[in-house]
Amino acid sequence: MRTATILVVDNDVAGRRTLTDDLQARSYEVLEADDAARLYSLQRIVGSSPAIVTLRHRVARVAVSPAPTILLSGESGAGKNLVARVVHYISDRAAMPFVTISCAAPEPLLEHELFGHERGAFADAPARKKGLLELADGGTIFLDEVAAMAPPLQAQLLRVVEEKRFTSAGGTAHVDVDVRLIAATTRNLEEEVAAQRFRADLFSRLNVLAISMPPLRSHPEDVPLLVESFIDAFNQEFGKHVLGATSAAYRLLQAYGWPGNVREVRNVVERAMLLADRDRLDLRDFPLMSSSLADAAAFELPPGGVDLETLERSLLVQALRRCSGNQTRAGILLGLNRDQIRYRIEKFRITAAP
Repeated sequence: MRTATILVVDNDVAGRRTLTDDLQARSYEVLEADDAARLYSLQRIVGSSPAIVTLRHRVARVAVSPAPTILLSGESGAGKNLVARVVHYISDRAAMPFVTISCAAPEPLLEHELFGHERGAFADAPARKKGLLELADGGTIFLDEVAAMAPPLQAQLLRVVEEKRFTSAGGTAHVDVDVRLIAATTRNLEEEVAAQRFRADLFSRLNVLAISMPPLRSHPEDVPLLVESFIDAFNQEFGKHVLGATSAAYRLLQAYGWPGNVREVRNVVERAMLLADRDRLDLRDFPLMSSSLADAAAFELPPGGVDLETLERSLLVQALRRCSGNQTRAGILLGLNRDQIRYRIEKFRITAAP
């Protein structure tokens, strides 16, 4: 038997509880109404950028809809797990179970976990075991990395979506379920369908209502708010009193590309908080992100001087190239606001990212 840790909310490290089970990739939650409202309100999706405001609006509309299936897509660490819980806990299913499982589990194990089995179905089945679909009846089941599900299980899942029933291993009777299914993927399911790795009919049923998670690099202006939310959470967990970060640290963190998205922010802030011995985190607390700032600070004026406009244009082109044309991130690298960088792009007649 293993102990699986359930994170009650992605950016609330103070709220943890454990569940003894035979698979770490699964969890089962039922929260009291007050806890659900506190931990999984729309405001747990942190940010004030247009991308996040649009995301919260989309989540709110999807949550109150009667849709039995929802598809979440986006890069790893972008917050699909959190959004799935918010959808559940602000819906009319909030008082019922929220169940989650990773579809990357081996096929036989995933089948038994999802659909359960009857007594005697196989040698190690002395008693009937309910599957997660049955345990989630009335609530929500979150299928993470659904693209990893083997084709035979995709066919069984399609039947659940279409008929709201299934048959457990070794059983003959139908099990009827009323469950909302939220599927998440980091892969492009249309490409998976084209490559015949994912069923087209299942994709069409899952894709009725879709939510696309924006990568953090597309809205770097939200990084300070995320950092502050994690600082607050780790203050509570570690018993510290860090007030925030310095302006230089915020600039550095905004300029970083965050390939691991929000999860990476959480990990970086946790490491900084564990070692913090000052009121505010500063550049020393983020050594892995400080190289670009150090490079900029190392510039020395050549003895023969420079052509300032040529240098300015060169720096602008380098910043845009490093940020794949993202003007907001390029502006952060150069210490410019949106209007200032747009003015310089027009001034130097830069029409596209070099």
